[in-house]
Amino acid sequence: MSRRPHLPSAPQALRRRREVRSRRLLAQRAVRDNLISVAGAVGRPVWLPSGSEVGRLADFVARWDAASYPLISALVARVGRRTAFVSVDQVERVTHRGVTLRSARLDLADFERREGEVVLMGDVVDHQLVDVDGVRVVRAADLYLAQVGGVLRLVGADVGVSTLLRRLGPARYRSRPTPERVIDWAAIQPFGRPGSPLRLRDSNRALHRLQPADLADLLEELGRTQRQELLAALEPEAAADALEEMEPKELEALLREAPTEQAAALLAVMEPDEAVDALRDLEPEDQAKLLEAMPEPTAQRLLQLLEFPERTAGGVMNTNLVAVRTEMSVDTVRQLLRDQEAHRDDIDGVVVVDEQGCLVDDVSLFELFVADSAQTLGELVGEPWPTTIGPAAALRDVVDRFIEGRHSSILVIDEAQRPLGRIMADDVVDVLRPERGRLLGGILT
Repeated sequence: MSRRPHLPSAPQALRRRREVRSRRLLAQRAVRDNLISVAGAVGRPVWLPSGSEVGRLADFVARWDAASYPLISALVARVGRRTAFVSVDQVERVTHRGVTLRSARLDLADFERREGEVVLMGDVVDHQLVDVDGVRVVRAADLYLAQVGGVLRLVGADVGVSTLLRRLGPARYRSRPTPERVIDWAAIQPFGRPGSPLRLRDSNRALHRLQPADLADLLEELGRTQRQELLAALEPEAAADALEEMEPKELEALLREAPTEQAAALLAVMEPDEAVDALRDLEPEDQAKLLEAMPEPTAQRLLQLLEFPERTAGGVMNTNLVAVRTEMSVDTVRQLLRDQEAHRDDIDGVVVVDEQGCLVDDVSLFELFVADSAQTLGELVGEPWPTTIGPAAALRDVVDRFIEGRHSSILVIDEAQRPLGRIMADDVVDVLRPERGRLLGGILT
């Protein structure tokens, strides 16, 4: 499995990111200068309007909905031996020193978690989060609140080790916010525990815009429950692309721990050669379970590929071929290619075949680009002729053919000259990577 390099972002994309960040709440100085540390506020007094203490703050309750900045809907207070629910409507002011209530007449109901609410210290602090901007898995050492539009909202998270030490240290240090290290909550994706309402926000589209390699990094860092949640939040194609970028051992572990139906569905939308690589790393009984759970045509296609030994041309080829006939127009073929956008990395030409499906030529994308749209593919047939190889050929022979032909890919054909698949140059590089246990010298000598 190749980890594709992170391509440098275009200036326009960078400007877009800066614009998004500039609209976030922590970009506003009024918000940044008035942060309230959740860890620092917990344990502080809850005062009546007269100034007398009625209890101690135990936690904050947030309404977990589609909002980028969750609304604080209530407080949890310890009043004597009771753990009481205090609606935010009863709160006059929250500061790092404590909470002041609006009235001495209180309706202190016993605390019970309501649907769609989470407690910040209990459900969020010290649990796994994804920093979408930094593309990393983090744990919140502290959370920060701020008054926004007259209401109290969760606006940021601090993941610094020094903040964790401060939180565990003397109480007088806990309320000191560190705005320079705070991550805006709009860039955070939280994960829940079984039975918790804390779930990925569909409204945070930044997660869905991450590159497959970035998502693969996150999947490798997350715990079992969290990565299943992340996979469920992604479109099947995006999830499959991310799996293709994972290291083999990590992918094997993910497939083993996932429900059979989910793992089979993900493999079914992966590129066939990548799916076969993943299946090869599993035990035969696990392979059989996953193949049985797939649609029959997909399972048969993968079974055929599994029959080729791993270190042969058939074992490394991908089967996403665009096959066309000589009478088809260039314009028609271009339309076919538009429909293959999801497989663009595995296509560098179109395979021209005759009525029996035998190879006539391999027309490059460049030739199609410069050709007149009214031309037929038959008019483009000619030198240079494609480089071909049989499916049983060893990797040494595949490399030799690449060196001889100087093409970006090689077509794999059967004895009847029918195209079976294509080997891209990066497919060969993948299997020769040392971390895959396939050192160049060990294969080619």
